[in-house]
Amino acid sequence: MTIYVGNIPYSLKEEDLKEVFKEYGNIVSIKLITDKFTGRSKGFGFIEMENDEQEELAINECNRKVVAGRNLVVSKAHSKKGYDQS
Repeated sequence: MTIYVGNIPYSLKEEDLKEVFKEYGNIVSIKLITDKFTGRSKGFGFIEMENDEQEELAINECNRKVVAGRNLVVSKAHSKKGYDQS
C-alpha cells in the first residue's frame, strides 16, 4: 500500500514530511510531487512504509493533522494503473 498525502504546505521538503511520519514506523520511500518546470511543490506526495500496519497507523494519526498551518489529507493512494478492465 502507498499513502497519499495532500494539502502539504508548499514550503515543506521531503525531509520535513519524513519528520512528521517517522514516529509511526519505518519509511521506505517519500516522493513529494513537484512541477517539472518550476520545481515548486504541487502540495501532495506519496509515502511508503515498512508494512500495512504502520501505514494504517500513519493514516489514522496524520489525516487532518495540522502542519505549518494546513490540515494534511492522508489516505490510501489509488493505483496508478487505473481500473482492471478484465
